Amino acid sequence: MIFGRSERGKPSVEPVTLKILVAGGFGVGKTTLVGAVSEIRPLRTEEVLTEAGRPVDDTRGVEGKHTTTVAMDFGRITLREDLVLYLFGTPGQDRFWFLWDELATGALGAVVLVDTRRLEDCFAAVDYFERRSIPFAVAVNCFDGATRHRAEDIRQALDLDDDVPVVLCDARERESVKEVLIEVVRHAGTHTADGRASVAT
Repeated sequence: MIFGRSERGKPSVEPVTLKILVAGGFGVGKTTLVGAVSEIRPLRTEEVLTEAGRPVDDTRGVEGKHTTTVAMDFGRITLREDLVLYLFGTPGQDRFWFLWDELATGALGAVVLVDTRRLEDCFAAVDYFERRSIPFAVAVNCFDGATRHRAEDIRQALDLDDDVPVVLCDARERESVKEVLIEVVRHAGTHTADGRASVAT
């Protein structure tokens, strides 16, 4: 099916569109993740890192990084004929966190992308979504050369609730990222259903 048209003999399907945030620390791979899975050319708002930003941009562990997102990344993926996800990647540095509230408006759920070499960098994102009751999944970006950890060990290190999904992924690989997004949608659906059930009782 093509949006606005349908194959002969088949009824037109109006897709449900959902907003998903992609958050995490500086240099964790958010722009890469959105670009790997987006079926459209992703919108990027990257600028070159400068000497002026060196005192506030911690590049330890990501010394090869030369650009940074200053507003957001944007991409789109059709998971099913009737389900389209709009992906919004958040900026990672502290000084751009004021943008998060606007980006989070209307979001169904979020991905918190994690680099186990700099685990502390994702605490702010985890705390942000917990405080706002936005369902999220933790996706561990398995960088080349990084020590691999069990999902359960990462859950304990981040002090996550038992129902928060923790998924190992490669942010460069489309199919790997798709699995993460499917997990987020599934978790958000369960979270929403549980909320409705509690209201009904």
